[in-house]
Amino acid sequence: MINGAHFLIYTKKAAADKKFFKEVLKCPSVDVGSGWLIFGLPPAELAFHPSPDNTSTELYLMCKDIEQFVAEMQKHQIQCSRIYSQGWGRVTEITMPSGGKLGVYQARHKRPKQMAASNSVIKKSKPSTPSAPGKKSNKKK
Repeated sequence: MINGAHFLIYTKKAAADKKFFKEVLKCPSVDVGSGWLIFGLPPAELAFHPSPDNTSTELYLMCKDIEQFVAEMQKHQIQCSRIYSQGWGRVTEITMPSGGKLGVYQARHKRPKQMAASNSVIKKSKPSTPSAPGKKSNKKK
């Protein structure tokens, strides 16, 4: 049923942020027309946290080594917040070229097995061979 996830980042400087994802983060992309890029991402995971409202969604990128990530961003003059600790990981926040903020963390928690794109809760049945219009089927019932 689910074969991927598509995230949207709203930005005042889309060209600069797309260049950052393509050239600095090295995300592969495809042009779906008129320079509209869609970027490939590594495997993702999803968590649900209790909240008094249902209007918040957060997106974090993940890395294996947060210090190494911050050092690499500094080489590209990308501002990172100080690294801070949460129970679930070590976190920084990068400032994208547009000024938008994006969290990045090194997980302390176990990572789930990735859902296969072909994984489905809908069982596929064999398609029946339809009879030609106006003809009766020879199948016995």
